[in-house]
Amino acid sequence: MSQIFRIALGADHGGFDLKQQVEDHLSSRGHVVRDCGTHGTDAVDYPKFALAVASLVASGECQFGVMVDGSGIGSAMAANKVPGVLAAACYNEVLARNSREHNDANVLTLGSGQTTADAAMGIVDVFLSTSCTADRHRARVQMIREIERGRMSTSSQGGPALSAEDVNRIAERVRQLLHEQGGGVRTAPPMSLERVASLIDHTLLKPEATVADIQRLCDEARRHRFFSVCVNPSYVRQAASLLRGASAKVCCVVGFPLGAQAPESKALEARRAIRDGAREIDMVVNIGALKGREDAVVLKDIRSVVEACKDGRAICKVILETALLNDEEKVRGCELSMKAGAEYVKTSTGFGPGGATVADVVLMSRTVAAKKLGVKAAGGIRSYADLVKMVEAGATRVGSSSSVKILEEAQAAGATSK
Repeated sequence: MSQIFRIALGADHGGFDLKQQVEDHLSSRGHVVRDCGTHGTDAVDYPKFALAVASLVASGECQFGVMVDGSGIGSAMAANKVPGVLAAACYNEVLARNSREHNDANVLTLGSGQTTADAAMGIVDVFLSTSCTADRHRARVQMIREIERGRMSTSSQGGPALSAEDVNRIAERVRQLLHEQGGGVRTAPPMSLERVASLIDHTLLKPEATVADIQRLCDEARRHRFFSVCVNPSYVRQAASLLRGASAKVCCVVGFPLGAQAPESKALEARRAIRDGAREIDMVVNIGALKGREDAVVLKDIRSVVEACKDGRAICKVILETALLNDEEKVRGCELSMKAGAEYVKTSTGFGPGGATVADVVLMSRTVAAKKLGVKAAGGIRSYADLVKMVEAGATRVGSSSSVKILEEAQAAGATSK
């Protein structure tokens, strides 16, 4: 990289390690780095450090800023409150290039939980080596600046007209979409309320959940006829008692939420939950072993819980925590789940860096189709639209803590009782 920049660099405790690596990388390229902290892994508040980075950029003391937290999103929000700053959270080089070329961003935010160190260095290099030069992009950036100064009207009158290039690009994209969808937009008929409810594991896994919260969860499951309630092990017996005679089953999480327990511990936890009344077990796979390609360890891990479930006539679902895996690891996790005899694979715990995505559900459902395993989508499913997207992608079960809201939205969308 031929041009040398003055760069403000900051992080919170979650981004500290990656910040140090970014600092070494930038210094090795000859850039002048202003380290705004933090300087250790003790818990701190990211907005303070994002403000420090953004202020140096806004004042002109630094030409660019880089801020690292767990996801990159909060720091971008904080930095963008500083006049003169255009901060962008980027998770790959394409976004980094786009944020500079199209948006003239001057602060880059990274998520240590979303980006590997190697990927982060590539993102930083692309960000610093790309410029916003096209007139149409610079005009739009100027509009952003005008919004910041309170000078831009919401009226479209007087705004820049679309260029011929813009019109052609939009028209071509519309043609592509129509071709992909067979000449028209497909509108799936609304599911019945019974169908929606039968797809849902009504979930409450918060550590602060109380006996009263579990009572409410089970009352809702009984009233709305959700497929199951999904609870932590200490509440299985209570939930089973509350749901006696109801259609809703009890599902219990095992090895939750990290999956790092020994197989014997997970098996013991599963057997206890089944004795207490659980009819389904959602076990978290040993994520580190899966990423480390220790397939024998992962197979033993899953099989220990599967065997406990078979002995207790319960269903076993394997949580892969897909936000921590690449596609090859997701496929291998599905294949090992099939080999171990599980009945379902599941996307997420809801406590990881990300939840269910359409792409992951498509990949998982395609992988397990040969053995006809189910796919449970969980993590971030908060609306009827979310549920429909997951089902269309191949999900056969959905975990959500927003189940009642989903049913209400389904009814509003036209779903009716049979």
